[in-house]
Parts: sequence; structure tokens; C-alpha cells
Amino acid sequence: MTGTRAALFVHGAGGGGWEWNVWRGVFEAAGFQVAAPDLMPVRGDVAATHIEDYQAQVRAALAALPRPRVLVGASLGGLLVLDAAEGADAVVLVNPLPPAPWHVDMPARDWPDVVPWRRDARLSGTRTALPEADDATTLYAFRHWRDESGAVLREARRGVAAERPACPMLCVASAQDDDVPPAITRAMAEAWGAEVLQTVSGSHVGPLLGREAACIAAQAVEWLNRAAKTG
Repeated sequence: MTGTRAALFVHGAGGGGWEWNVWRGVFEAAGFQVAAPDLMPVRGDVAATHIEDYQAQVRAALAALPRPRVLVGASLGGLLVLDAAEGADAVVLVNPLPPAPWHVDMPARDWPDVVPWRRDARLSGTRTALPEADDATTLYAFRHWRDESGAVLREARRGVAAERPACPMLCVASAQDDDVPPAITRAMAEAWGAEVLQTVSGSHVGPLLGREAACIAAQAVEWLNRAAKTG
């Protein structure tokens, strides 16, 4: 993974490629060609969208990038990345929704057909979700949340089969995460022999949108550089 490298960033549920703005800047400064597309609902119908639709989009976006290439996914994006990992040269997962069998330890939750994160967005709620973000980032996120497919989230919660990527793999975990308990991420990493970057972030999206996001992204780049040397 030396010379020209490419990175595909896959965002989480209710978000968009904008979630990676900080990481994108860090990776581009390190010489990566970066793509951070928005996952798109099928035919514009959020309720009709299923997880395989997103998986197909990730695989197509990855195939369009030159090698060597790294797949980086956060939350739902982390689960989607695992489906396409066979086409990557390295994988970085940030507080990923876990595949089977670790999904059984996730907090119980149900979702309507359309999760109204855009419709019901409140600035106060965004501040609560992003306790480590500055005011500008919080306002930007509040204006860019989007509604999400409940079917996708239900399918993820029921458990998605995935194999351990054959390429080097890094799991980034927050110190505190009410959406994906850090113990689940660490258990998956241990079972699969992946490395863990334990952060001090105190929220699910803190590694992307918190004040320490640039530092965490830089550590991910350092890990990729080490993986390239040893691989």
C-alpha cells in the first residue's frame, strides 16, 4: 500500500459521506485518493431499501477505485464494508455494527419502515448525540441528518453473516458507546485477530465528528503505513 493509494469511506445510518470530512482531509494529506459517497435509497424509496442494496453500492464504489485500496466504514458502514472486504487491501472499522454471531449482544431495538431522523431532527438532540463536537460541527450535522430505511436496520439487527477479511484489519472503538458497546467490537477483533485502536471518545460518532477526529484518523493512517510495511 505504498505510492498512490485509494480509500473508500462508508458512512453510517442516517448520515452521509459528509461524516468523513475530517478523515478525508487527513487521508488526502497522506496521499490517498478518497471517495466518500452517499448511500442511496432504491428508486428514491427509503422504505423499499434493503441491506443488499447498500452492499451492492459499496462493492461497485470499491471496484471503481485503483489498487491498493482501503475500505473504511463506521457503524452500519462497518457492517457493509465487511461484505466487500475481499476486494480491499486493508479494512478499518469504526464502532461497526457487528455481524453474526456478535449481533446477539446488541441492545434490543425495533425500527419503523422509515426512521425519521431528518424529519424529527432537533439541534438539542444532535448536541446530545455529539457531546465531543464543536458548535459548527453540531450545526452542520443537524442540517444533514437523513431519514433511514428501517428494513436495513432490522436486517442488520437480525445478524448478517460475514467472514473475517483476509487483509489487515483495524477496529476503532470508542471508550463509551451507547449504540455499539465497545466490548462487542473488542470481542470481534479478538476473535478475528484484528488490531484495536481504543480511543477516549465518549460517543458512537465521536471518532468521526468529535474534536479528536483528526488525531484518530491520523492514527489510522499510521496503522495503514505499518500494515503496508509488514504485509
